[in-house]
Amino acid sequence: MVQGQGRGSAVAMTLIVCLLILHPKFTRAAVYTVGGVRGWGFDSASWPGGKRFRAGDTLVFNYNPAFHNVVVVPRSAYLGCTTPTGAKVYQTGNDKVMLVRGPNYFICNFPGHCQSGMKEKRQGILDTLSTWLAHQGTLVRSSIAGSH
Repeated sequence: MVQGQGRGSAVAMTLIVCLLILHPKFTRAAVYTVGGVRGWGFDSASWPGGKRFRAGDTLVFNYNPAFHNVVVVPRSAYLGCTTPTGAKVYQTGNDKVMLVRGPNYFICNFPGHCQSGMKEKRQGILDTLSTWLAHQGTLVRSSIAGSH
């Protein structure tokens, strides 16, 4: 019986490796430039145009740092256009931010900018195969540890 379980595990692992090799989109995160060629600004609200964002994707914020910045904020600060103490502020003009699972909120905190619509909300979904497999592995390890 133990020998059969080992063979099943080997087949499952081979199948997973084949899927990862044959479908590289599952293992590679995408890079998106916020606002497209125009960059991060007041007119960047329509830029996503049907893109599907995933946890692990990178957003690139290109802008003139004399006029804008990017601040990673929680939902309440996004809605209220406020910058909480300790918020991560990017100010280089070419900032790269990796999306985490769940909602990701960004604002420009220059006076009046967020209130005028210079803010972004992107949902980092958990649907890449490698992330799903890692999550499943954690669940399996937890189940095995709990069964002893």
